[in-house]
Amino acid sequence: MPLLSHVLELRKQLITILIVFTVCLTGGLFAAPYLLDYIKSTPPASELEWNTFSPFDGVRMYMNLAFVMAAVVTLPIALYLLWGFVKEGLHPHERSAVLRYIPYSVFFLLLGIAFGYFVLLPISYSFVSDISDKLNLVETYGVMQYFSFIMNVVLPIAAAFELPIVVMFLTRIGLLTPDRLRKSRRYAYLVLVIVSNIISPPDFVSAFIILIPLSALFELSVLLSRSAFRKRAALQAELPAV
Repeated sequence: MPLLSHVLELRKQLITILIVFTVCLTGGLFAAPYLLDYIKSTPPASELEWNTFSPFDGVRMYMNLAFVMAAVVTLPIALYLLWGFVKEGLHPHERSAVLRYIPYSVFFLLLGIAFGYFVLLPISYSFVSDISDKLNLVETYGVMQYFSFIMNVVLPIAAAFELPIVVMFLTRIGLLTPDRLRKSRRYAYLVLVIVSNIISPPDFVSAFIILIPLSALFELSVLLSRSAFRKRAALQAELPAV
């Protein structure tokens, strides 16, 4: 029964991913203190006094750091294992095309995390800190509050950096075309302006700083879509002769 064999194979891959994640989580438990020391040594965290407002804050912070490290390390392995399951249903030329998305997606994700942490996070913190200053408020942050602040800032921009990969993939499977992207450019930029204002502090400078890479990502997506569309058309032209 082909369907049953596919389900069993998928189950096998998911179990393998779970095992890999568990191993990475174990390693993350050992590495978490070093990551925490690094976070505390880089601005804006280096300017803060770290506090706990609950007996379990330290444990939660420890586990969250280990979980994040395990997820980042497991992601490319999980994509490769899932690729091993999906590739059996693809043509040889489709396999080579789709396989390239794995390293690209990981690269853009890491690039987005780096941009979010080293560029957007200091800007966001500076803005909210200035507001507290103007209101004569004493800034006293809990360690878990700061971790949530990091996640709320970094994760959306990291996801946004996946836009070129998603667009290229949708073009390769025929759901998007370069012409459609070009025609929707004005609406896309409107969406980018809205998104940049949502994920940045509510001031023009911060939103503009975020809008620049988002716009560059969109234009890169258009270029990649054009390239993917040409390759798809060339492959379709060759298929009847095979």
